[in-house]
Amino acid sequence: FFLFQSRKRESSFASRTHKKHKSKQTTTTTMVHQLFHRSALLAFLLINSTNGFVQTPTFQRHAAPSTSLKSTTEESEITLNPLVSSVKMSKTVEIFSLVKQMEADGISVTSLCVGEPDFPPPQAVLDASVAAIQSCDTRYTAVAGTAALRNAIAKDLKDRKGLEYNPITEIVVGNGAKQCVYQGVLATCGPGDDVIVPAPYWPSYPEMVALAGANSVVLPTKVEDGYLLTPEALRDTLDKHPNAKLLILCNPSNPTGGVHDEKRLRELASVLEDYPNVAILADEIYERLVYTEGGKCPSFAAMPNMFHRTMTVNGFSKAYAMTGMRLGYMAAPARLAKAATTVQSQITSCAGSISQAAGVAALSNVSEEEMEANVRIMKGKRDYVVGELQKMEGVTLGSVPDGAFYVLPDVSSYYGGDDAELCLDLLKKKELALVPGESFGAPGTIRISYATSMEELGIAMKKLREFLEEC
Repeated sequence: FFLFQSRKRESSFASRTHKKHKSKQTTTTTMVHQLFHRSALLAFLLINSTNGFVQTPTFQRHAAPSTSLKSTTEESEITLNPLVSSVKMSKTVEIFSLVKQMEADGISVTSLCVGEPDFPPPQAVLDASVAAIQSCDTRYTAVAGTAALRNAIAKDLKDRKGLEYNPITEIVVGNGAKQCVYQGVLATCGPGDDVIVPAPYWPSYPEMVALAGANSVVLPTKVEDGYLLTPEALRDTLDKHPNAKLLILCNPSNPTGGVHDEKRLRELASVLEDYPNVAILADEIYERLVYTEGGKCPSFAAMPNMFHRTMTVNGFSKAYAMTGMRLGYMAAPARLAKAATTVQSQITSCAGSISQAAGVAALSNVSEEEMEANVRIMKGKRDYVVGELQKMEGVTLGSVPDGAFYVLPDVSSYYGGDDAELCLDLLKKKELALVPGESFGAPGTIRISYATSMEELGIAMKKLREFLEEC
């Protein structure tokens, strides 16, 4: 303000002086410069005064009047939101980034750390993507998604799950299931709330809870139970945490591959009926990858009296191999769906229009035969990896996973149970990338993703066996 006023006075004074005293232009200019310097100095002293002490400014000698003033005081470091310091980087992403850097440096790395199918998206999905581009279907859509995709999602949920959602008010399309999970947490939880997170868990769950300002209550599951949540453990945890606002249930599970069948889901639902203020976020992104007879994974929202309090999250990355298209959705009662839409409107707005067109094709034009063929291939990979692990000394596998594309073997007999150090040495010595189980709330284990080629799996199992034999 002071600098502005001094310049304003300078301009006015110079204008009047120029009109009245053209012959004294040089003298006037000098006076104006002195006036400017004095006003600027006053402004500087006022702005930089602290606790009654004045910081001395430093000027460049013989500087032109327009030269900016410089302070000897160093700029203070910009502080970060405390929430950021409480959030950890995803270990999976961290290792994957390291793998990519090693590959960029010319090192060939065998990576089983990322859950990404090695097969391409169905041809119908690729064709729909190309058609959307060629027809210039590249504009913003409604925040919650195109009518065509929301209708297709609602139809799929009704046909396969027996769930009826209003596509206009109860379906929210997002940029991947991950965004939908986060928005579900933000929509329901805040400071002082507890969120029940069964362990082993997907590492992003506790961090999303932290970003919402809520508290994660980790509920350990047991290997002898197949890492499945039991009704007894759930009731005990809810009794001990009256501020519980949300239960996150990943079924099938990442990282264990465990599948809660309909009987178990009904048992959990029966417990939750006694705790009506607890919402359920059902992450069902792997529900089409189930290897039990019949290959079905019921939706938690279909359990008795659970529809009105369940946010079902699903997407297209795992079953349709559309990882890079970033497309997921939430299906929930209108009030919860509206809350998630509101959050999304201020974060990313809509999902990509081309990805949404591809999503319609995935749900409408891909045959069940094609989907089942992919499941059979994945089951074969699971069987191979499980068989190889069972041959390795010191490696134990509590149960064979029934879904997803992960195995979580116990390797605690090595490295004194330090799975992080084991994975780091494994990457350095054998160029094999796995994810330490500690990041999933399962110390002493490692997560293996078998969503890659059989050739790559063969190389990986050989490297792992040799590494353990050398320990």
